[in-house]
Amino acid sequence: MKTSLSFAALALAGADLAAALPAAAQQSAPRTKEIVVFGTDPCPRATDDEVVVCARRPEKERYRLPEALRPSGPPQLSQSWATRSKQLATVGQTGPGTCSGVGPGGELGCGLKEIQQGVAERNEQDAADTPPEQ
Repeated sequence: MKTSLSFAALALAGADLAAALPAAAQQSAPRTKEIVVFGTDPCPRATDDEVVVCARRPEKERYRLPEALRPSGPPQLSQSWATRSKQLATVGQTGPGTCSGVGPGGELGCGLKEIQQGVAERNEQDAADTPPEQ
C-alpha cells in the first residue's frame, strides 16, 4: 500500500513539474515575428513579449510573385499555346507575302519574314542579357 501511495505522489509531482517547465520557457524567450515591408513603409514596433524582425524590399516588389513562385527556365516553357501555334497558322499557304517557292509573289514575304525573325531573336537576346531586378 505504501509503495502505491509513493508512486502516486511521484506521478503527481512529475505532472506538476512538466506543467511548470513550458510556462517558464515561455516567459524567458520572447516570441519572434518576421515581417516583410516594402519601400518606405514603417516597421511595426516590438513589444515587451515580442521581437519584430523586418526585411525591407524595394517598392517595385510589392505586388510581384514571391521568388519561389516565379516561373523559371527557358521562355519556351512559359510561352502560351496561342503564341506557339502562330507558326502553324501559315503552314501550306502560298501566294504573296508567304515566302514560298510556289505561286506568284511568294518571294515577297521572305524579306518580311527575315525582319520579323531578326526582331524576335534580338528581343530574346535582350531578355537573356538583362540582369534580374534587385
